Amino acid sequence: MDIRAIGMGVFFAVMWASAFTSTRMIVTEVPPLFALALRFLLSGVAGVVIALLMGETWRTLTRAQWRAVVILGLCQNALYLGLNWVAMQWIEAGLASIIAATMPLIVATLGWGLMGERLRPLGVAGLALGLTGVAIIMGARLQGGGSDPVGILMCFAAALALAVATLTVRGASSGGNVMMIVGLQMLVGSATLWIIAPLVEDWQVTLHSRLVWAFLYTVIVPGLVATWVWFRLVGRIGAVRAATFHFLTPFFGVATGAALLGEELAMGDVIGVGIIMAGILAVQLSKAPVPVVRTAP
Repeated sequence: MDIRAIGMGVFFAVMWASAFTSTRMIVTEVPPLFALALRFLLSGVAGVVIALLMGETWRTLTRAQWRAVVILGLCQNALYLGLNWVAMQWIEAGLASIIAATMPLIVATLGWGLMGERLRPLGVAGLALGLTGVAIIMGARLQGGGSDPVGILMCFAAALALAVATLTVRGASSGGNVMMIVGLQMLVGSATLWIIAPLVEDWQVTLHSRLVWAFLYTVIVPGLVATWVWFRLVGRIGAVRAATFHFLTPFFGVATGAALLGEELAMGDVIGVGIIMAGILAVQLSKAPVPVVRTAP
């Protein structure tokens, strides 16, 4: 893994984690599904326009890439982010980012238990560590009554939806047209949410500067830039190595929420985040190829 890939990975983790703080600013002011549908519409149109200016086209997308567009649009955008945005009306941005960061652990568990993928002892230890960290944080939060149980369950359901999407679209970043894929899958998510939102929400909004800046930031940085960087990173170093950088998101998510929203951090949160980060890293390292030691003839 070269320096450029490391920089891209850290940059992605910071952008991805910061989205939970900007989202928290949005969903406490406006209906979350309407806001998310609008975000995806703007990001999707911008992504497609940028892709066309870059010389990309949807006409040459492979069958696997079209499949990725639909699955990511439904599972990652409509389900994963939709559930998270609704849940963050009631739970803190830092907690939502911690739960979302368990996605690599869920991917490893599903791949191991349902798809027969081999998991080395280091990976098993990582799953155990991740589960322990989650238990520490959830136990303290639920016992103290500081977080809404329904919101927590919605975030875990969102992480499961993203894990399913991750398992089903492996290899979709190959074949080029990355920005076009980014834009189209956001339009799929937007179309889905525009159907659902009017059934469960009423559009009411009072514009002010913090809401506008938080919305624009969420559209541009996590919406377009982070997604594009992620696809480029996967294309550069592969999905397994790229997913290693997810272990940084709990730290950045908690730090951003504390710095910008004044969210309180208990000692149990700090310990749990550290354990989860170690577990995610162990799982990802366990998937790395075993080096072949060649003996002299």
